[in-house]
Amino acid sequence: MARLNANKFETPTPVQAGAIPPALEGRDVLATAQTGTGKTLSFLIPIIEMLQKPDSQRMEGLGAQALIVLPTRELAMQVEQAFKAVRPSPVYSAALVVGGMNERPQIEAIRRGVRVIVATPGRLEDYLKRRLVRLDRIKILVLDEVDRMLDMGFEPAIRRIVSMIPADHQTLCYSATLEGKIKDVARNYLHDPVRIAIGSVTKPAENVELRAFSVDADKKQELLEHLLHSEKGSFLVFVRTKHGADRVARRLTRSGHAATQIHGDRSQAQRSQALRNFSEGRHRVLVATDVAARGIDVANVAHVVNYDLPKVAEDFVHRVGRTGRASARGVASTFAGPAERGDLRKIERALSIQMRHFRVRSTNAGEARVNAA
Repeated sequence: MARLNANKFETPTPVQAGAIPPALEGRDVLATAQTGTGKTLSFLIPIIEMLQKPDSQRMEGLGAQALIVLPTRELAMQVEQAFKAVRPSPVYSAALVVGGMNERPQIEAIRRGVRVIVATPGRLEDYLKRRLVRLDRIKILVLDEVDRMLDMGFEPAIRRIVSMIPADHQTLCYSATLEGKIKDVARNYLHDPVRIAIGSVTKPAENVELRAFSVDADKKQELLEHLLHSEKGSFLVFVRTKHGADRVARRLTRSGHAATQIHGDRSQAQRSQALRNFSEGRHRVLVATDVAARGIDVANVAHVVNYDLPKVAEDFVHRVGRTGRASARGVASTFAGPAERGDLRKIERALSIQMRHFRVRSTNAGEARVNAA
């Protein structure tokens, strides 16, 4: 409780209030909730409580007792940091097991003996094959963002990982949706789970103002800069391609805006630095491809901009979910060219939402002028 209070975690969010009590009783949990609802703490608190029990204390040094599996290394790194922030003592150690980073510190941490492993499926399976890690003492398994892991093709890896864990473990499973193969995961890996559904997972949060701008492709940069001048707070800008992310960030920097970018071609160190600079306010603008649309938890993003229209409605929800988190207000602006109006309407219909529509004109001075459509 002291660690929770020190981190200003005072009132449980709905997913925490729903998931923590049954998890503390040892029940399996199947939760669907939007991003930014406090999922991480809803599984870390039961893990820490389990680790403090006498029988768990006696098992210290015999192998990790909790395994958290997540789709991306960024998300894994954030969960590890959150665990360190709320654990009662450094005795409760964790190892990060993710690709794209130097494996030596990861292996050394495992060899020293850790209580919790936070992993992505690919690197964890690699370590299991090389017998660098053992899972025969795992009591709690967390599968976070299961829908995303299945999208990335990790279902066979998850199946093999679960087969290495004792049969009587507890499973806490989180997903944005419960469609298709996710139902199979729930059926195969959970026993009589407590089902928790927090709000709608198929539309943006109510506290996000949704705007749509009809704008020609060659006027998007002007419009983005117009929004930056006329609005306060940080901006997370989503583009379709790596090249596009570099180009938009460069132009913003040349125009005097503090901007950085994150995408698949950047090294892990570059991506971590960009995220840190953005979250700590050194850069006001982060330009990202969809690699950042899920699992990156940056507090207080004021404005999400869909510079390029997302391909599907679900991507729209995940992008927009970066703002308006934990009851804060947010704005999401979507740019659409004349040929994309039909696609924009499809997204609105699919999600049963109505954006405020604006039309963009260019003034003689080359600045964007925005009028209500």
